[in-house]
Amino acid sequence: QMQLVESGGGLVQAGGSLRLACAASGRTFGIDGVGWFRQAPGKEREFVAAISWGGGATYYTDSVKGRFTISRDNAKNTVYLQMNSLKPEETAVYYCAVDKSPTIRGIRTPREYDYWGQGTQVTVSS
Repeated sequence: QMQLVESGGGLVQAGGSLRLACAASGRTFGIDGVGWFRQAPGKEREFVAAISWGGGATYYTDSVKGRFTISRDNAKNTVYLQMNSLKPEETAVYYCAVDKSPTIRGIRTPREYDYWGQGTQVTVSS
């Protein structure tokens, strides 16, 4: 089993920055894929970014490219999401998740992931 705990959410003005962290316990990341998703009220959960733990390849949804950066710290068993130039429409609960058998085709799909954190609220004011 693996437990994921997100932190770093909060209230920020439009154009501001936040850094989210996803700390894993119970088992260490092996060849897992780690993703960040977000869900706004009344909307479906959507893919934001992902990183392949083994190779370090990164993936982003088009709307965040150039503004968000996903990274990892092997020693701390933690994945980060640096979010810059935030927009009000990006207000949502942000979740991290782990896919034990990641594929390029599935890494953007929530149902492919095996473990989820409880989420952290990000609110961007206009």
